[in-house]
Amino acid sequence: MADLVTTKATLDLETLLSEDSTFYGDLFPHVVRYRGVLYLEDGMHRALRSALHHRSVIHARVLDLDAS
Repeated sequence: MADLVTTKATLDLETLLSEDSTFYGDLFPHVVRYRGVLYLEDGMHRALRSALHHRSVIHARVLDLDAS
């Protein structure tokens, strides 16, 4: 997670603290690799929740734009 660059400037604490925040959404954060940089496009709340539980790795869906 230390290699991820966030793309959002604000964080909604209500979403962060919600027990079922991913109930209707995707379980995995979305990451885009562009020019060697990993951008956390969606899933900042899930990544932060993982970090607060002392996890240094998360599973994510990755769109690798460098591969094309």
